[in-house]
Amino acid sequence: MTTESSVKNDTDALLEVRDLTVTFQTPRGPLDAVRSLDLDLEPGGALGIVGESGSGKSMTSLAIMGLQPRAARRTGSVRLRGRELVGMSEADLRRVRGDRIAMVFQDPLSSLNPYYTVGLQIEEAYRAHRPGVTRRAARKVAIAALERVRIRDAARRVHHYPHQFSGGMRQRVMIAMALSMEPELLIADEPTTALDVTVQAQILDLLQEIRRETGTGLVLITHDLAVVSEITDHIVVMKDGVCVERGPVEQIFTRPQHPYTQALLDAVPRIDDEIGELRAVAPGAVVADAVAEKNGGAA
Repeated sequence: MTTESSVKNDTDALLEVRDLTVTFQTPRGPLDAVRSLDLDLEPGGALGIVGESGSGKSMTSLAIMGLQPRAARRTGSVRLRGRELVGMSEADLRRVRGDRIAMVFQDPLSSLNPYYTVGLQIEEAYRAHRPGVTRRAARKVAIAALERVRIRDAARRVHHYPHQFSGGMRQRVMIAMALSMEPELLIADEPTTALDVTVQAQILDLLQEIRRETGTGLVLITHDLAVVSEITDHIVVMKDGVCVERGPVEQIFTRPQHPYTQALLDAVPRIDDEIGELRAVAPGAVVADAVAEKNGGAA
């Protein structure tokens, strides 16, 4: 039995997804990678989509952008500020992508062109959506974008190539490129997977900071429940292409209803299996609170 709260029908929503289905034709017949999925995101909100590999979460992000494989058929409705994206011409979709919706992929090294400086790549993306902007003006935008994601000495580093950056810094470059257009919606697909835990925390803090400063809506795709607990307001849990549970972060962590959600929570490593409370630290954000009380003292 699936456990899903009613999905709001709010015309002021930033993103409204209804009955989204992505189907592949196989020798054994149609296969739904995503089936009858509903999502909602308010302006400035943060939604986490979680599930194991093959659950359909990344395909969902691609389908929202209209980037699903050509062999796949996308049906249903995807509305951005009330504007329908399903059925939109490719030319119109290209104007929406990057400008109003931006995406950060999990492997920045494969997303960046090794033959061009990071500054030139940000400039090219910016000028593609801002015809008539001079290269000099685009360079200023690129430097400002790198500064926004806390890359030091941005005016110098804008001339560097991707291989001259660490993994965490390359991910910052990808976020800078995405934010240079000041999109309304940022989709981050496993943005911390290839990073060590310290750098992961820095990237998550950066995404949270940018969301609060700019009001950009965030859809975070991840298999890591600890990640969504840090920066999202609501969670959608997917399994085999279907949403099995949805709700506010605190509800999912403290009162999971579906066995699969409980299994995901049980798989999260704990400092002490006997402890691990959740506490609210900010509106819409919770973190694992490892508070041990032993021998009358708090650890």
